[in-house]
Amino acid sequence: MKRSSFLKSIALSGALVTNIDKGSGTESGPLSQESKSKATLNADLVIAGGGLGGCAAALAALRNGLSVILTEETDWIGGQVSQQGVPPDEHPWIETHGATKAYRQFRTAVREYYQKNYPLTDDARSRKNLNPGDGSVSKLCHEPRVAVAVLTDMLNPYLSTGKLTLLLEHKIVSADVKGAKVQSLTAQNRRNKALLTLTAPYFADATELGDLLPMTGTEFVTGAESKAETGEFHAPEKADPNNVQAFTVCYAIDYRPGENHVIEKPREYDFWKNYVPKMTKPWSGRLLDLSYSNPKTLEPKQLGFHPEGIPTGNNLNLWLYRRIINKANFAPGTYAGDITIVNWPQNDYTLGNLISPSEKDFDKHFERGKQLSLSLLYWLQTEAPRPDGGKGWPGIRLRKDVMGTEDGLAKYPYVRESRRIKALFTIKEEHVGAEQRASITGQSTGVKAAAFEDSVGIGYYHIDLHPSTSGDNYIDFGSLPFQIPLGALLPVRMENILPANKNIGTTHITNGCYRLHPVEWSIGEAVGLLVGFALSRKVLPRGVREDKGLLEGFQGIVKGEGGELEWKG
Repeated sequence: MKRSSFLKSIALSGALVTNIDKGSGTESGPLSQESKSKATLNADLVIAGGGLGGCAAALAALRNGLSVILTEETDWIGGQVSQQGVPPDEHPWIETHGATKAYRQFRTAVREYYQKNYPLTDDARSRKNLNPGDGSVSKLCHEPRVAVAVLTDMLNPYLSTGKLTLLLEHKIVSADVKGAKVQSLTAQNRRNKALLTLTAPYFADATELGDLLPMTGTEFVTGAESKAETGEFHAPEKADPNNVQAFTVCYAIDYRPGENHVIEKPREYDFWKNYVPKMTKPWSGRLLDLSYSNPKTLEPKQLGFHPEGIPTGNNLNLWLYRRIINKANFAPGTYAGDITIVNWPQNDYTLGNLISPSEKDFDKHFERGKQLSLSLLYWLQTEAPRPDGGKGWPGIRLRKDVMGTEDGLAKYPYVRESRRIKALFTIKEEHVGAEQRASITGQSTGVKAAAFEDSVGIGYYHIDLHPSTSGDNYIDFGSLPFQIPLGALLPVRMENILPANKNIGTTHITNGCYRLHPVEWSIGEAVGLLVGFALSRKVLPRGVREDKGLLEGFQGIVKGEGGELEWKG
């Protein structure tokens, strides 16, 4: 699918455009044909990308009185949790601490949405920490559409008052830059190709791939740094800027016993059916198989699959892994069966990356990623081994409605690794990796991650790198509950553009633990608050970090808004 024609695969909805300044007042509502190519929108902060980081940045800025323009190239806000179809990956303590107040409010609102709108069983309704799908990957596995609804509800008050302009199906296509400052961005309507000029004192790149970095001349890196560059235990000997983690094209399925929902054979099925990933440390065999490489040991590991949720011995039943609807949580007859998300080792795509400067490369690899995912579906329907000795589950049904697309696949690839800014401070394995921290501190127990005086948030996830485009197998090892340093959010040169997604100052290695849902939210929220603080104090963001008094003042704002700066205990 061509990136330039998303409308072929996404469910179309009207882009919301408000507060359009044409130089002589304000106009609300759709643009007239005459003004489409001339309109300029102004705000205190322009955010490109409506994922979790972008939404968090917008909400933080809006809460503090700023005006915001938020663009999103698909028709759904929410990023990982919606358009990419990935239920939250979170740490074990997420229900009580380790994320911002606003992120936990989002999670609570998701549960309340089900309680208010769905026919839950009495048992499910009484659970304080309801998990609609009871998926094993998360304490809150839910439908993408619910995330969109909840985030929209959170933004609606600001849309109503005109403080927020939300541009759905708009992509940033160019930038006007003078010296170290971005002057404006140009957004293109993906439907009619009309252009809008977006101006503001500050800009945030919350896109999934760090799209604004090359466009604005913001210094950035891609791929893997060498061990000589970073001193990281798990870095390769040789740097490789093209070596990035696999992306995945997710989709939703349910199961209708006795019915036949087998899709047309994908055109690349014969390729993917026989494909064996070429890894430096060998993969377990064919990609389309119920075995994979154990992420920690890289030894072959068997998986299970049964679409009725029946236990598969000691092997993980993939059906339960990312299940977003457990029919048992709802009144009898509400669902004929469970609904699960397919985001598994078998549809991780490693034959190319999405961050190439070429739009054609994005198109090619996204399309091939789709072919891989459809091939996996067809394999499950026709050839996957069954406990009775037969092959295939023809009753597996692709749930196009869940993803809101014509082809049934996610609106956007699940991106694990982005372009990353060259930052004033780069987070390395020595700061957060359990083994390397122990080596540095000389401690065998009680090891903690590096403490950052400029912390603006916290997070946790193990360092989890999926197989990569240059043939690395999993790189998966322990990390420590960590802080988010302000220096990692500040580009080395540019003054008014900030990262608000996976594009902060990490390395290829540490990106593996800073890339998950609650951390992305915390990054975005810190950026939204930072812009408001910098504007109110008439100082550049880097000036906040350089001045102890300003830094402490800003950290007080973060804490006052419900952020945590350090792990307790």
